[in-house]
Amino acid sequence: WDFLILFFCLPVVIFNEITKRRLLGDVSCRIVPFMEVSSLGVTTFSLCALGIDRFHAATSPQASTRPIEQCQSIIAKLAVIWVGSMTLSVPEILLWQLAQDTSSVSGMVTEYCTMKPSSNLPESVYSLVLTYQNARMWWYFGCYFCLPILFTISCQLVTRRIRGTEKSQCRGTKHGQCESHLNCTIIALTVIYGLCTTPENVCNIVVAYMSPDMSKQTLDLLNLINQFFLFFKCSVTPVLLLCLCRPLGQAFMDCCCCCCEGCGPDTNSSEGSADSKLKTEMSSSIFFDKPRETPPPLLALGTPC
Repeated sequence: WDFLILFFCLPVVIFNEITKRRLLGDVSCRIVPFMEVSSLGVTTFSLCALGIDRFHAATSPQASTRPIEQCQSIIAKLAVIWVGSMTLSVPEILLWQLAQDTSSVSGMVTEYCTMKPSSNLPESVYSLVLTYQNARMWWYFGCYFCLPILFTISCQLVTRRIRGTEKSQCRGTKHGQCESHLNCTIIALTVIYGLCTTPENVCNIVVAYMSPDMSKQTLDLLNLINQFFLFFKCSVTPVLLLCLCRPLGQAFMDCCCCCCEGCGPDTNSSEGSADSKLKTEMSSSIFFDKPRETPPPLLALGTPC
């Protein structure tokens, strides 16, 4: 979803700032806010799901022998997160519309997006959209800012409390190091998300109570700052995830090398891929643990190096 935000929303915003014309017209005014709010929902519910997984890992009676979660279960959770986030963002499509303004100095017509429900909507839908518009600021603050941060902090505190009695036993073990590494990764993702969404929530509260005293240029500047903080979050989060999660980063580098060098069958590449595959299987995933009851026998793999 971060890739979709950078691929579609960023060019539209830059084009509008340069030419004062809205790329794709009224469609972009509705789709861009929908995708941006959906991005906040995907990140929020993903952090909550990761916090629940870390809590289950801490409270499992046999944490070192947790079974590998099936792919169908993971896909089902991702589908719930994505579909739920997109469903909660549907009012954004009905809330925004394209507007035009003529500059009093240059006489140039500029296009911009305004938060104004269309009067052509059915009366029941129109009232719901107006209710969403009035509660939008606090909905943003409560669901997309407080929920993931408080949820992550609570899960981390409970996990540390449960792990406190086992710290002396797990310290130095491979399983304990993996648990600590995964918890640090989730905390880092939450910190980045909180830092990047704080300016938007502050601006929303300020605009809600001081918008009559602020000029249109100031409001447009604040909106632009909020959007680029979102773009910064979408750019930093995948890089941070690839750097902190070694199995995921290694798999990404293997895919890049395979695409660059080709997937031709030669001896060195097959040995290297087998070696990396063995390391990846023995590593821990960013989302779910993959421990084994008994360590598998190591194969006699090697290269001339």
